[in-house]
Amino acid sequence: MEQLIGQIAIFPWYWEPRGWAKCDGRLLSITQNCALFALIGTEFGGDGINYFALPKMPPIKKENAGGGDLAYYIALQGYFPARD
Repeated sequence: MEQLIGQIAIFPWYWEPRGWAKCDGRLLSITQNCALFALIGTEFGGDGINYFALPKMPPIKKENAGGGDLAYYIALQGYFPARD
């Protein structure tokens, strides 16, 4: 099943899978991410003309486990969610 654009998921690694971006507050180009911008706009920052920001969500500390922390990621690609 393909993800919805804007869907947020927790992955047990600290690298970005293709089509996803870490929820680290970074600015993205509106022209390169039109669908995601249509969904979240400037809710998390950006100028709304050239850039918008992703949500900033801190990693979840894993206790008693090696390999680092859990991180939140947002889907940049996938299905555009339908509205009723």
